[in-house]
Amino acid sequence: MSLARIAVLALIQGMAELLPISSSAHVIAAERLMGLDPSSPRMTFLLVMLHTGTTVAVIVYFWRRWSARAAEASPRQRKALAGALLAATAATGVVGLLLKHVIETVYLKGTGARDIEAIFSNLPLMAASLAAAGALIIWAGLRGEGGRSADLGLRQSVSIGLVQGLCLPFRGFSRSGATISSGMLLGVPRALSEDFSFALSVLLTPPVIAREAWRLSRVSGVSAAWESGAFKPGLLGMFLSFLAGLAALRWLSNWLESGRWRYFGYYCLLASAGVLALSAFLRRPV
Repeated sequence: MSLARIAVLALIQGMAELLPISSSAHVIAAERLMGLDPSSPRMTFLLVMLHTGTTVAVIVYFWRRWSARAAEASPRQRKALAGALLAATAATGVVGLLLKHVIETVYLKGTGARDIEAIFSNLPLMAASLAAAGALIIWAGLRGEGGRSADLGLRQSVSIGLVQGLCLPFRGFSRSGATISSGMLLGVPRALSEDFSFALSVLLTPPVIAREAWRLSRVSGVSAAWESGAFKPGLLGMFLSFLAGLAALRWLSNWLESGRWRYFGYYCLLASAGVLALSAFLRRPV
């Protein structure tokens, strides 16, 4: 794959990952237009490399906010927030693994595919996921004004974690859009919903990267992957996605705090229609 293609995918990923519009849906649609296979191990690993760049952008962007929030909180509040992060992450893991098992043993049974990555290139499913995320974002933008309390209860954190787990298998169901929207609908203040959502993403990314690295080594071997160029171009993509991610985070924070959150949902609905159109175009007889 050319460096130009990697640069395009990295910029799309960097902007879309940290906006609540599903980076994976946009990247996969772009890959399909380029004639690439989004479900292949190397493409999946490249996507994870791009996710790594945006994760670093999240840490850089939110570090001061997270540090200030921790400094202003009492010991009890810091302990409660740490517990909320752990509870939400555990809930995500349970739901994510359960969905993975059901999809691989029920939905993919008899199809010849064994791994959940086989559904990543399913454009109609992606369109449905985008539409679901868009509806949730619009609902939160119109109804979920958030609360005033600086605390995040166990029920709220577990609920957000469960929603995040539902997002994992479905490309198009924006993780940040779903978790921030869920927090707002549960009465969590907008800024805290945003901070909590991206703190969860930082906890979630390392095990995902580890799994994809293991998957790549299992399929083709790490040395073979290195020789074929799966890693080195990914470093360029990671850097470009980092830069694009910083710009996207500024945009997201501005729209969230100024009450324009629902417009991301409208975009998701429009993108859903676009993905369906792309699916019909690619299936058209030549």
